[in-house]
Amino acid sequence: MRALRQRRGWRQVDLAGAAGCSQNLVSLVERGHLDLLSTRALRRVAAALDATLGLEIRWRGASLDRLLDEGHAALVAAVAESLRGLGWLVAIEVTYSEFGERGSFDLIAFHPVAKVLLVVEVKTDLPSAEATLRKLDEKARLATRVARDRLGWQPTAVARVLVVPESATLRRRIARHQVLFGRVLPQRNVAIRRWLAHPAGPMSGLWFPSLRDRRVGISGRRTRERVRRPKSTVTNPRVGIR
Repeated sequence: MRALRQRRGWRQVDLAGAAGCSQNLVSLVERGHLDLLSTRALRRVAAALDATLGLEIRWRGASLDRLLDEGHAALVAAVAESLRGLGWLVAIEVTYSEFGERGSFDLIAFHPVAKVLLVVEVKTDLPSAEATLRKLDEKARLATRVARDRLGWQPTAVARVLVVPESATLRRRIARHQVLFGRVLPQRNVAIRRWLAHPAGPMSGLWFPSLRDRRVGISGRRTRERVRRPKSTVTNPRVGIR
């Protein structure tokens, strides 16, 4: 703030006048006493200098972008593992550049028996429902060409799934666009899992898998084996029952 003020040739009182605050507040800003000020006041002073104020939340020394990337990578890996277990061929982070459209597939999978191509878009956040669906539509349009040219797959049908982690916040955001998501991605969890196990023709859906247990497969059943305890052969001397 001080550097921007001095570049304009302003005194503190000049900045205070432009921001509609006191000179003392400007002094507090420039001396770093931000804990005494409101965010609104800081933004007002910054705006007077044609600047913007950005706040960054960090957790254990890491930025949230890094944490979100970790969550995204974990979700991609879990879906890929489940698809492979169902006989799908899976490729991760396949880039494309077709007709001026560029991007990358989080997951693109091919079922060699059903000859179905699956485009999987993984999102740990949904800042814009419209932008997300537009990008997914673009990838679905280009998927067949990319699969044939880059991976040697020969699909006869294309399906698409938007994968979003189970979250009350994300469910509320999607609920605000219920009509849009219902029209573009009509299938949901159970129907998607059944289709993935026995794919036939195109399919479009929105899937909320849970990552609380990585051993929960696409079928929704836990793959962890149960340990059966042997029945006791000790006789209860008091009641005479084995």
